[in-house]
Amino acid sequence: MSGLATYGRAEEIQVFLDSLRSQCFRSFELVVVDQNPDERICPFLERACAGSIEAVRLLQDSPNLSLARNAGLHVARAEFVGFPDDDCWYEPETLFRVHEFLTSAPTVDGVVARWVDVTPDPDSGSPRRLSLETWRRFRGGDASSITLFLRRSLVKTLGGFDSRLGVGQWYGAGEETDLLLRLLAAGADIRVLSTARVRHAPPLSTGRLSSDQWQAKRRRERGVGALYVKHRLSPFVIARGLLAPLMMNFIPRASSSATNGFALGLASTLGRFEGMLHWIVREGRDRI
Repeated sequence: MSGLATYGRAEEIQVFLDSLRSQCFRSFELVVVDQNPDERICPFLERACAGSIEAVRLLQDSPNLSLARNAGLHVARAEFVGFPDDDCWYEPETLFRVHEFLTSAPTVDGVVARWVDVTPDPDSGSPRRLSLETWRRFRGGDASSITLFLRRSLVKTLGGFDSRLGVGQWYGAGEETDLLLRLLAAGADIRVLSTARVRHAPPLSTGRLSSDQWQAKRRRERGVGALYVKHRLSPFVIARGLLAPLMMNFIPRASSSATNGFALGLASTLGRFEGMLHWIVREGRDRI
C-alpha cells in the first residue's frame, strides 16, 4: 500500500500516479488523504482509477501531515505501507524490489529505499540492518518518509506518526526520524534496500534566501530539537547538532552564497534550540 497525503498540489500528483502505473509489480492499493479545500486532485485520481489503480480518497479538513498519514494507516489493508510525498515518484521496479525482498525475509519489519537524488551511489553487499545506537547518534544515514516501507501492524501498535511533529505543525519536521527511533527501540528489524529507488522533485532555487525560506528552515529544525529531548539523546549529539550548522555553513555551496549558508545555519541552530526548550516546557521530557 502507498499512503499519499497531499495538500496544495495538483499537477505534481500526476507524476506520482504515472509512476504507479509504470510499476512492474501491480498488487498494491493507494490511499490518498486529501487535505485540500477543493476538488483539485479529483481529475487525476479519476484517470488513475480508470487506468486500473485501486485508490481510496479520504478527506481531512486541517493540514497535518502526520495525522493524514495516520488516517491512511487506519484504512489500509496491506501488510506493508509506504509514505510517498505528493511530489515524489517511484522508478518502475521500486515496488517489485520492496515486495521481492520482504517476501524473501519474512521476519524483517521494513526497508529504507534509496532516495537517488540524495544518495546516488548504492550500498554494496546485502541489505544492512539499521542500528538504534547509530540512529541515536544521528549517524544512521538518510531515511526520509518517502523511502520508508514498513509493517503496518507494527506502526499502528506504536501509535503511528507523532502528530505534534511534521509539516503543518510548530515542530515542522522530524516525524519520520521519531517513528524510526521508536521502531528500532521496540526491536524492529529494518533494512536499507538500495535496489529500490525513489525520486523527488528538487527544491526550487531562487538564489537569494528569502524571509519565508529562512522561517521554513527554522520551523523544520524545531522538530530536530524536539527529538533531542523526546528521545533523551546524549549531550554530545545535542551540542554537535547545535554548533555544526553554524560552523559548516560558513562554506559557500553551489546553490547559495556564504551569507545564505550562514543564515541557514543560524536558522537551524535557532530552530533546534527553540524545539528543545518548547518540548521541555510544553510537552515534558517523559512524553514519548
